[in-house]
Amino acid sequence: MTITIDCRMIEASGVGVYLRGCLPWLLKSSNKFLLLGDSGKLRPFAENTANAAVIDCKTKTFSLNELFFFPRSILQKINSSALFFSPFFNIPGGIKIPVYTTIHDIIFPDMPGITSVAGLLIRMWFFRRAGKKSKKIFTVSEFSKSRIEYHLGTSKPVVVTHSAIQPAFLLYSGTVRNKKNETIIFIGNIKKHKGLDCLLEAFSLARAEGLPHRLIIIGNRDNFRSFDSAFLQKIDSLGKEAVAFTGFISDEELMKQLSSAALLVQPSLYEGFGLPPLEAMVLGTRALISDIPVFKEIYGDFPVTFFRTGDREDLKNKLMELLFRKEPVPLVLPKELSHKYTFEKTASAVLRGLE
Repeated sequence: MTITIDCRMIEASGVGVYLRGCLPWLLKSSNKFLLLGDSGKLRPFAENTANAAVIDCKTKTFSLNELFFFPRSILQKINSSALFFSPFFNIPGGIKIPVYTTIHDIIFPDMPGITSVAGLLIRMWFFRRAGKKSKKIFTVSEFSKSRIEYHLGTSKPVVVTHSAIQPAFLLYSGTVRNKKNETIIFIGNIKKHKGLDCLLEAFSLARAEGLPHRLIIIGNRDNFRSFDSAFLQKIDSLGKEAVAFTGFISDEELMKQLSSAALLVQPSLYEGFGLPPLEAMVLGTRALISDIPVFKEIYGDFPVTFFRTGDREDLKNKLMELLFRKEPVPLVLPKELSHKYTFEKTASAVLRGLE
């Protein structure tokens, strides 16, 4: 059968990683594919296979043009295929074939304080629209599945297709020599659910007790300034020798930072999956993570250290315990764990759901 895949978010962060990871494995199946998106960005995926063609489309996702003025010529091509698959929960108006969407998490109604009332209403409209129009909904964890069913009901099947480790990380892991710097890595943004505020407070307490390590925030300081100056004030109070921003970095630089760090800290209050701990451990770096339900689900079999969510004292104590070990034990993941979440498995689950 012919499947149209919405690839317009191929370069987005979380959604893009999921799509870029799945796409090569999807294209290896016996189906034919129409890849919707920027032809220049999609050409590398389609040029080496005979079963894929690109539909060039610049219409923005979640826009009025997508909902009401989607190009008719493109709709004709989409509607000639058997089904439409989106790696997110946006659906162009005018599609008449079965639709399958992906909701990675449903954080906004679960944590309404992270957006405005208007923002919540708009997002819920899109969530409900996806629930109504989708034949099935894909998501990345059992936790997200339970929350989607809570908010949108159980009239449509919700299928778990886990997120996964990027192949480049598995390849890079073979080059790691386990030489560690006195650095702690945080990957995320300043939104409340990422828990950076708690980490900064715990880190400050640990520094006061003699912790020599430096906190490295993977991200751009300029992006923080436009959101909340209180975070920058806390960071500045610790001093430049204690906290540093990387700015934008490539995947290769990210792997270098992660593999050489003493610890990754993921203090999230909410996630749909939460990939950085897996990326860190594959590269031989231990992960200290909050004990939120989804982390218990995803990482229960992994050698992680949990701390009580939002508890700065417990986080500080775990930081000191892990980083002041006299003889740190190198982390080497068993093969069955490093390959537990792969995009080959994810793509297979997607294809089973589509068929």
